[in-house]
Amino acid sequence: MLVSRIAIFLLVASSSWAQNPMARPRAGKVEILKTSQIQPGMKATAWTVFEGTEPEAVPVEIIGLWKNAWGPRQDIILGKMGGKAQRTNVAGGMSGSPVYVDGKLIGAVALRLSVFSPDAICGITPIELMLEINDFDKSRPAESKSPDRASSRAALEVPHDLLQKVLSASATSQLTSASALMTPIETPLTFAGFHEATLREFGPLLRQMGLNPVQGGASGAFQSPTPAPGWQNALQPGDPVAGVLVSGDMSINGLGTVSYNDGRRVLAFGHPFFNLGPVEMPMAKGEVLMTLSSAFQPNKIANATEIVGALRQDRHSGILGVLGETAEMIPVTLQVRTYADNDVVEKAKEFRFHVFVQQRWTPFLMMVTLFNSINQINEFSDEVTYRFQGKVELDGLPNLQLSTMQTSGELPVPAPMLLAGWWADKFNRLFGNAVNTPKFRRVDATVDLLPKRRIATIETAWISTSETTPGAELQGQVFLRPFRGERMMREFKIKIPSNLPKGEHRLMLSDADTLNRMQSAAGLVNRYMDIPQTVSLLNQERSNNRLYISLVEARPTVYADDKTLPGLPQSILNVMQSGSMQNRPFITAGETASEQLAIPFEHVISGSYSLKISVK
Repeated sequence: MLVSRIAIFLLVASSSWAQNPMARPRAGKVEILKTSQIQPGMKATAWTVFEGTEPEAVPVEIIGLWKNAWGPRQDIILGKMGGKAQRTNVAGGMSGSPVYVDGKLIGAVALRLSVFSPDAICGITPIELMLEINDFDKSRPAESKSPDRASSRAALEVPHDLLQKVLSASATSQLTSASALMTPIETPLTFAGFHEATLREFGPLLRQMGLNPVQGGASGAFQSPTPAPGWQNALQPGDPVAGVLVSGDMSINGLGTVSYNDGRRVLAFGHPFFNLGPVEMPMAKGEVLMTLSSAFQPNKIANATEIVGALRQDRHSGILGVLGETAEMIPVTLQVRTYADNDVVEKAKEFRFHVFVQQRWTPFLMMVTLFNSINQINEFSDEVTYRFQGKVELDGLPNLQLSTMQTSGELPVPAPMLLAGWWADKFNRLFGNAVNTPKFRRVDATVDLLPKRRIATIETAWISTSETTPGAELQGQVFLRPFRGERMMREFKIKIPSNLPKGEHRLMLSDADTLNRMQSAAGLVNRYMDIPQTVSLLNQERSNNRLYISLVEARPTVYADDKTLPGLPQSILNVMQSGSMQNRPFITAGETASEQLAIPFEHVISGSYSLKISVK
């Protein structure tokens, strides 16, 4: 009998709620119900979009307050969602759905209880906590979500730190892991224009940060971060909202729901996006295609539509954006060309997109977009060689000119991933200085896919004579062993410098890495490097598709900042080591290598070989 009465009571309550639903909330001033006034059993209404762009009302029964669940003196309101949410459960993308009691705003749906629970139990971030977001200054939270902070339990020996993070995350990913009982709803990070292989490679790293990468779309390829017409009426409470990381021919955006809109400022999510603190990220409208019901990972499948403002704060209790404002992005043009065996371009594709500017995320986004662009080419294969040229335009500085080649080698990492990691490392270097922040104008890059694995190792060399005089010309030959095929030979001529001292010297034939190593190390250990010095140092890096011939003398070289100081007398070196240069790190090499000639190849060159010469 008691069970029957309870069932009748719930039916009547549900019927009463259905007959008297509140009107859809709109932007503007709203009355707030404080956490101290919340009581168990209260009937509430949440607003969220299940399909399309119109929010639907969802009944919520308040269970009570979970004291200090969100942090010291930060309570969470527990609620049980009904209606459609009983079928979908608390889905990714519902983060920020506003919740009202008798027309008064109490907070936003932001957490869920477990992942396999049959009940749609949600955690509601009180609106008082969310309204505090605008009071923060420019300080940055200590625990942000960024690719460099993801754990990497498996240490794979590969170049470039960010590449190691991606590969290590992939190697150690697990389906489930121990976590708190009540957790923030995973933010669906929607990838439009991305190949499945890209999500497979980079997905584990994103999941470690509490993000759920999904393939999706964008209803319009928004090429500009400028707010679209009509932004004044955008992002009403309950509407889908997206933070945009990449826009254009490829797009990446994180989806949530608008919690509050005072007519200009917008609050959403109810939990952090990346917890970056102050940000400059485009903010877009969205449309929901469907809400996927799942006991493990319910999610909204959605598109971002048009940019209507900019996110300014990303904090513990939510995100804050401003309608009508513009967040600067980096415009990128990436051309991918495939070559036939006769070195004629067969196909060419051009991708245009914009990238979110942030010191930890920009290198990762440059990495993932380059990798994806290569993987979308039908000619992609293990035996292809990738030739890369890039230009980075910076405000008030010379252009950064970069070039390299990459092909499969001994490392258990595909060549496209190695190339993408190399590209990301250059942006890490630009953002990594402690003096100032780079200002980007645009980025242009070209990737050529050349047939066959083109790698050649320096095998041996000879010169016409080992005895010479200052100003004389030496002739020689160098032999290289390619991955497949006949041994390659190149003839060369170099002129001995007229000021070269008499005695024994070496002629070194080497790859780029041999000459770059000391100079790059000097730049990495110097935390005083500013942007102009970093650009200068990167522009001095030699390309790995050239063979370099250098004269080596038994005199020390000092590498300081972006400068190479060859052949320093011991007296000057002693002053540098004990005087005013003590607080500025530099590296000393026991020999001086003076580059005399660079021979271009359509191969990745590796190795070195030395010949002795005697100057009379």
